[in-house]
Amino acid sequence: MDLPDVHFHDLRHVGNTLAAATGASLKELMARMGHSSPRAALIHLHASQDRDQAIAKALGQAFKVASEPRIEKT
Repeated sequence: MDLPDVHFHDLRHVGNTLAAATGASLKELMARMGHSSPRAALIHLHASQDRDQAIAKALGQAFKVASEPRIEKT
């Protein structure tokens, strides 16, 4: 299969972005990619619209829970 506009390095970017989307920590991403600095690992991450929507939904849920009245036990 010929993919003229795809390079091995592009696959590293995609792989690291997908790993981050699963919840991998920065240290885990660095180990997977063989990076010794956070800066190098972050260069290989890209934001995705799907994750942005998931983050927004989670934030909305967190605010909803935080704004619910609390029942204090005596």
